Amino acid sequence: MAHSSSSGSSNFLYDFLAGGVSGALAKTIAAPIERVKLLLQTQHTNPKLLARPYDGILDCFKRVFVEEGVLSFWRGNLANVIRYFPTQAINFSVKDALNRQFLAGVDPKKRPARFFAGSLLSGGIAGSIGLLIVYPLDFSRTRLAADIGKAANERQFKGLVDCMGQIVKTDGITGIYQGFGISVIGIFVYRALYFGGYDAGKRAIWGDDAAQRNSSILARFFFAQFVVSTSETISYPLDTVRRRLMMQAGQKTQVQYSGTIDCFAKIIAKEGPTGFFKGNLSNIWRSVGSSLVLVFYDEFQKLVAQGGKH
Repeated sequence: MAHSSSSGSSNFLYDFLAGGVSGALAKTIAAPIERVKLLLQTQHTNPKLLARPYDGILDCFKRVFVEEGVLSFWRGNLANVIRYFPTQAINFSVKDALNRQFLAGVDPKKRPARFFAGSLLSGGIAGSIGLLIVYPLDFSRTRLAADIGKAANERQFKGLVDCMGQIVKTDGITGIYQGFGISVIGIFVYRALYFGGYDAGKRAIWGDDAAQRNSSILARFFFAQFVVSTSETISYPLDTVRRRLMMQAGQKTQVQYSGTIDCFAKIIAKEGPTGFFKGNLSNIWRSVGSSLVLVFYDEFQKLVAQGGKH
């Protein structure tokens, strides 16, 4: 029994480390696309962009480069990595721990629907727990990425700590949890499809864990990209609403939305259904990073499995 407990703890630790390292690496690679996506997604609630909004992805890339410099593409990345390491570590480790509970003894070939449902539930719960723990960092990352200006005195925030401090001073602790309710719903949907779709799909295509580890890394990457792109597109409207609500924190004027439902209604009325998908194309480009996370995690687990044999 002690051996089983020790083995479970080791698995959880390996999962935690693998998820965190792979997530931080992938996010840093995809940071420029991440910032462009956030700028496009939130520009209608960004006071500095209301007079002259970006005209699509290429215009955004060009103007950020010319007006703010190449390093500005990584603005908010430190907060993102600090946020993403524990987020992914928690997501993967909790998801795998829940899978071991929910799917113990479930043969995916004989009960594919049960396996898929269990995978979806594990992914959704893991994503929600991760978000609850690191939401202030997610909030700060969004505000820092949307902060326009080349020189420090042109920007609203000096950095991560200053961002949190200003918002808490203005709105209290609830300020850095602006948009949390819709975020939980969105992350549950996204992570359920992200993890559940990938895990169940791998099992259906390649078979058991050993067969998956021996499969082509390129094939797994393309499958991961399909799963991630689909998951992010389905959950993107919820993400747009939560980001816009985040942008209002700390503002005493120019508050456009009274809450989640009001935000949905005004986007539909003023921008139409396409308003929910602004920045989604760059989000799909950015999703390469999320696909790499899944593949890196698989490869890390493969190394751990091989190391355990020696």
